[in-house]
Amino acid sequence: MTPAARIGAAIEILDQVLAGAAAEQVLTSWARSSRFAGSGDRAAIRDHVFDALRCLRSFTALSGAREPSGRALMIGALLASGDDPKALFSGEGHAPAGLSADEQTLLAAAPAPEDLELLVALDCPDWLAPALRRSLGDDLPAVMTAMRERAPVFLRVNAARGTLAEAQAALAEDNIPTRPHPLAAFALEVTGNARRIKNASAYCDGVVELQDASPQAAVEALPLRPGMRVLDYCAGGGGKSLAMAARVQGHFVAHDAAPQRMRDLPERARRAKARIDVKTPDGLRGKMFDLVVLDVPCSGSGTWRRQPDAKWTLTPERLDQLTRLQSDILDAALAYTAPGGAIAYMTCSLLDTENQSRIAAFLSHHPDWRLSGDRLFTPLEGGDGFYSALLTRI
Repeated sequence: MTPAARIGAAIEILDQVLAGAAAEQVLTSWARSSRFAGSGDRAAIRDHVFDALRCLRSFTALSGAREPSGRALMIGALLASGDDPKALFSGEGHAPAGLSADEQTLLAAAPAPEDLELLVALDCPDWLAPALRRSLGDDLPAVMTAMRERAPVFLRVNAARGTLAEAQAALAEDNIPTRPHPLAAFALEVTGNARRIKNASAYCDGVVELQDASPQAAVEALPLRPGMRVLDYCAGGGGKSLAMAARVQGHFVAHDAAPQRMRDLPERARRAKARIDVKTPDGLRGKMFDLVVLDVPCSGSGTWRRQPDAKWTLTPERLDQLTRLQSDILDAALAYTAPGGAIAYMTCSLLDTENQSRIAAFLSHHPDWRLSGDRLFTPLEGGDGFYSALLTRI
């Protein structure tokens, strides 16, 4: 595919995403129905789509359009990179149709990148700006600027299977260069050929797992000890269960309200040589644990680099629903926490209302508990936005 044809495909996909479809699903459907597109084409189109979604406000403004569309976003993307849209919007072959008279008029009146309003330039939703300022303070511009870029790819070295250096050497044999990252002791940042990871021997043999550096650091801070009974209550794919099992020998149980999210966990545990019991809600009845880990459903504001469409689809109503659910999960965890046990509350959110405010609300209703420590990670440290708090009984 030509560069112009790739842009045309991105426009088609973006229009579907803007109409409400999930970006990943549309990209997958497009790839399946477009067998003529090679791996390089698919990768380039994916990059166009995600770059445009990360920068939806600024790219739309640069195009002069009043509302985002696939065409407006790709016109804005070209302008942001210093390219002339007319060179690729030619209408020749599979290229997008040439710029209309209306589009050219809007372009002539559009602001230059340096003249964009601050929140537009930062691609920050207006309604979330006050909450983000409360959470991030003076770091707001730098964090939101980082959110406009692609996220690094991180691996967690399985400490039970090898050292950092051994994992790096194994990955290098598959031409996947990496470097250690200071945020977590077993974190490797992939610096090239990230798309090869899932076929690499180190990955297939369970020596490394894909996991962002911020949750790795949060797990490393947990008070794990040998023989501990640990419940990963909102396990999802089980990444934190695997990370904990790599640190110490213990009894690890994974649970999720939607069990299908854990469907790959038994195979991942087998590959990592980790023992993790997967339980349904009924299977937890009457069981108590020394540590209950709650990676609760959240806005995902800390992962906007990876899931940029979530930045624009989040609503005040949905955020209210999530905070109520988070408080309900914290309360539910009490039933599984043994005397002397602890609760680790985690989100991939930057928002105080999902983080410190939820902890404060919990403590106000449960005076026999205290906050033993918490931390908010931001992309300025390299990984995703991530919050972790440890609660213990007084």
